[in-house]
Amino acid sequence: MSIPAHTLPSGDELPALGLGTYDLSDEETEASVRAALEAGYTHIDTAEGYQNEAVIGDVLAEYDRDEVFLTSKVLAKNLDYESLIRSCEASLDRLGTDYLDLYLIHWPNPAISLRESLQAMERLHDRGLVRNVGVSNFSAYQLSCAHHIADVPIAVNQIEFHPWLQRPDLVEYCRESDTVIEAAAPLARTDVFDDEVVQELAETYDKHPAQVILRWALDRDIVALPRSSTPEHVRANADLDWSLDDEDRRRLDERDRDQPVYDHPARDWTGDVYGIEP
Repeated sequence: MSIPAHTLPSGDELPALGLGTYDLSDEETEASVRAALEAGYTHIDTAEGYQNEAVIGDVLAEYDRDEVFLTSKVLAKNLDYESLIRSCEASLDRLGTDYLDLYLIHWPNPAISLRESLQAMERLHDRGLVRNVGVSNFSAYQLSCAHHIADVPIAVNQIEFHPWLQRPDLVEYCRESDTVIEAAAPLARTDVFDDEVVQELAETYDKHPAQVILRWALDRDIVALPRSSTPEHVRANADLDWSLDDEDRRRLDERDRDQPVYDHPARDWTGDVYGIEP
């Protein structure tokens, strides 16, 4: 498997294909992570909110930790200084590792000072517990603020990105600020499989729709984090040693309809994901 990588400000190499682990049972998580590592993936993405770090840690214990780029995220309700430190330490304990390659603020929390959160991130970085710091689901406005006040580089913004939600303004700002873009839900949770152009290209190239979309994302210099509950699909998602024609790539570029599957403008702030208490 030949997968490109992005060089982060620290000098670390971030593989452009990773395994997402959102919304999987313990059994599915174990099977998915094991299949990925056996297939040559070197990038695993999790979060404290996924409640699967312990399962992932058990699998990782059987492999060389230094060969895996490991990411986790802190819940929005834990973004005050002390809670963020505790969350990271707890994630490390569950994952059975001394450090995270990348630690992300999972969602912005307007009820907690971003400066306070980033000071905690800097402390974790200084202690060697976190090698790279990033954010997730940040707008260009929020990301520009983070860059302005952070004393440690904001290396990554993990956002919803797929053919139906291409976010040109946010992507442009990430490029301008040397922030690597990671695509959460790069397959739009399979919704884009029904897109007529995706289906036509899958038939033309004799590939699964997921492979077409992932190849396109990598060609756009996006880090893709597909998840799957079946080892067969995990392995197939890594079969990307082929190329799309320029014209076919442009056809996918033109499928944008500004249609999210999860990152909607308004939120149900009562959900545990956000943790905004009244």
